[in-house]
Amino acid sequence: MLYKRPNSSYWWVRLTDPKGRDLRRSTGTADRAAAEEYAARLTTDLWRQARMGDQPRRTWEDAVVRWVGETAHKASKEDDLSHLRWIDPHLRGMDLETIGRDALDAMAKARREGGASNATCNRTLAVVRAILRRAERDWGWIAKAPAVRMLKEPRGRIRWLTRDEADRLIGELPEHLADMARLTLATGLREANITGLRWDQIDLERRVAWVHPDESKTRRAIGVPLNVDAMLVLRRWQGRHLSRVFVYRGEPVAKAGGAAWRKAMTRAGIEHFRWHDLRHTWASWHVQAGTPLQALQELGGWTSFAMVLRYSHLAPEHLAGHADRIATPIVAIADGTVPHISRHT
Repeated sequence: MLYKRPNSSYWWVRLTDPKGRDLRRSTGTADRAAAEEYAARLTTDLWRQARMGDQPRRTWEDAVVRWVGETAHKASKEDDLSHLRWIDPHLRGMDLETIGRDALDAMAKARREGGASNATCNRTLAVVRAILRRAERDWGWIAKAPAVRMLKEPRGRIRWLTRDEADRLIGELPEHLADMARLTLATGLREANITGLRWDQIDLERRVAWVHPDESKTRRAIGVPLNVDAMLVLRRWQGRHLSRVFVYRGEPVAKAGGAAWRKAMTRAGIEHFRWHDLRHTWASWHVQAGTPLQALQELGGWTSFAMVLRYSHLAPEHLAGHADRIATPIVAIADGTVPHISRHT
């Protein structure tokens, strides 16, 4: 039987397999004739699997379950799960072999029409691409993964705050978020490392903290020197929780950049600023204060120097001597009152 779900333009098929199980799958097409052909082929495939031992066709859900299990170690696991939750109604029930360019383009269009930026849309598509490639290359579930067409992402400016803007924003935040923001601006730690920070990661006497490899985005341990601002924050939170540094109403904080953060930004008159931009602000302040880029790379735990070069334009003062090399010499007239330009070397 063919039918359509309220939230899908594709035809779905419902049938009973040779073992008496009720199956419901998306045909991956809005064309009824093509859907009928798919249903007939599926019926034949199920019979061959039951009677002749053919390999079963794998669905999107089969691939997601296996991929999530194999990538549980990823630092971006929560982000991946968020993308998969959005993807689910678009690919749920589809055989992997039927997921092609049309289905992926339709999904990308829906993502954009929902208000997502090209960058967010690309992160979603990247998860689909990773799963389909693994289904082809590692699991042998499909003959060939479809090409995934990514969207063009404009090169945006690095968003950072001035000291006055940062003070204004912090003044609008509730206590726990205000101190989490202060610690981010003092250390450059990522949101997940701030919210998950534990007291066993901190040595207040030595004024250092550390991020373990399994907690780091780059899977490398990071040493974190604690300056005066960081120490003041941590001293305020001593004794509030047995293991975690930051809590709200006695419970560990799961997310920093949520509704309270957005409301505080509105009150502070700050736009287009994410929690992660606090890390950009920390790096920008360092560069403007003269911190060498090599030292900043180590402080921030970046594996690539190219990531640090994004901030180099904020402190061009060290190039002033080189710029002066081609400046036109200024020579004073004999009485020293009116300078004139000499083009003689």
